[in-house]
Amino acid sequence: MLTGPIKNDIDKLWEKFWTGGITNPLTVIEQISYLMFARMLDMQEEVAERKASRTGKSFDRLFPETSEGQMLRWKNFKNMSAVELHKHLKSNVYPHFAKLGQVSEQEGLAEEGTTVQALGNIGEYMQDADLEIKNESVLVSAIEMVDDLPLTQSDVKGDIYEYLLSKLTTAGINGQFRTPRHIIDAMIEMTDPQPSERICDPACGTAGFLARSMEYLNRVHSSDAGTFEDEEGNKHYTGDLLEPYREHIDTQMFWGFDFDTTMLRVSSMNMALHGVNGANILYQDSLNKSIKENYPEQEENFFDVILANPPFKGAIDETNTNPKVLDMVKTKKTELLFVASILRQLKLGGRAAVVVPDGVLFGSSKAHQQLRQELIDNNQLEGIVSLPSGVFKPYAGVSTAILFFTKGGNTERVWFYDLQADGYSLDDKRTELKGADGNDLPDAKAKWKQYRQLVMSNAPATEIEQAFGDKTQKAFVVNAKDIQASKYDLSINRYKEVVYEEETFEDPKVILSKLKVLESEIMADLNELEGML
Repeated sequence: MLTGPIKNDIDKLWEKFWTGGITNPLTVIEQISYLMFARMLDMQEEVAERKASRTGKSFDRLFPETSEGQMLRWKNFKNMSAVELHKHLKSNVYPHFAKLGQVSEQEGLAEEGTTVQALGNIGEYMQDADLEIKNESVLVSAIEMVDDLPLTQSDVKGDIYEYLLSKLTTAGINGQFRTPRHIIDAMIEMTDPQPSERICDPACGTAGFLARSMEYLNRVHSSDAGTFEDEEGNKHYTGDLLEPYREHIDTQMFWGFDFDTTMLRVSSMNMALHGVNGANILYQDSLNKSIKENYPEQEENFFDVILANPPFKGAIDETNTNPKVLDMVKTKKTELLFVASILRQLKLGGRAAVVVPDGVLFGSSKAHQQLRQELIDNNQLEGIVSLPSGVFKPYAGVSTAILFFTKGGNTERVWFYDLQADGYSLDDKRTELKGADGNDLPDAKAKWKQYRQLVMSNAPATEIEQAFGDKTQKAFVVNAKDIQASKYDLSINRYKEVVYEEETFEDPKVILSKLKVLESEIMADLNELEGML
């Protein structure tokens, strides 16, 4: 959690960008990212210098030892005059970003999963980084604010970036948008990723799922000594119990694919700021057939956990789609293709939590039914959480659901939850609601945990039926045979039983007599009024 002063500083800087002519929130985030990136490079160089002075060993520098090279460092250019600073960043510092990918490939750097490697990975997507801050006073203010940020604390760095991303309020041209962090957190908690596993988001956007997964791991794997509170009472988790898995976390745990270079820059920075050195943030359309050539190992049977809210806007060209995915479901609809692709990328026994539009649950086309049949008959569709239609406002008002499934086996029963409130108003403002009635998420997570414990302990069907057989409740189970008999329809309203309260009405003759009395009273009043005229 961020302290109030840091939030206030970011809000003030955001306002300066706005008044300075930069009104696109993604551009603001990018520009702040570049400056944070420049400072992080200098911080890394200082750490390496201190280590070298203690050990007496040389190291591969990120900045040349020439006077020109040293002027690329944050500590040396941050105090330049506004006019000089603008020209220096645009002509010298930002072009240097693009060379970092080459630096990270030098012998001894890329192998260790160091921060140098992470920064080098980001450098691959900095080829077209450009300084768009034209207003010199805004640039100076941005430099001053970034210089004051506590970037030495990885959890605070992540919170800073999350706060910046929370200001994104428009969907991208490909239908991508930021998933609310409380929805992401619920999906992660219900999927429960482990530090030894590989996690992927095939349409990673800003890497919200991956970054929040790292925060979840830190929270779950922190000792009492590794947990502390700041002056405002916010808890911080160091993840000190993750040390045995650190190399795996830095280099092999996190994978994200996207074909928007802006998103790749943002997500790469997001992961670095969350303390992951060397997350695999890769340029690739997950549905394109080129994935088989570019990432053949990751394309099939590779990931333990997949978390995603893939874009479900429009249709794509079948000729460029991965043929193996089309074999599973013949369609142009991205929402169906992504679920099929995720099934393919998971290991046997791998699990996924995926946001889909409601149409996936009850669509009548052959492709819709084919995908649902695949999930039920050849895999384990564990649960479906039906979300209210306003959850993704102001981006979109479409009704959605979260699918929880495991690759392999077959489905015995499906757990449903009718989530009617997520803790925020369901209008464009999304105002936080107070009180237990305004948020079903804690109950959904508790009921899911209870259900999974019954399943994992091989509880008899009668015990599960006793706990979740009442279909008038928010959480209930449906036998897979009933779903198969309903043409694999997965819409919650098909199975949820609504209890109607009996309404009693008076006898029509009594109502009629009351109407006559009322009519006579009206006529008497009208006659009295006429007499006054």
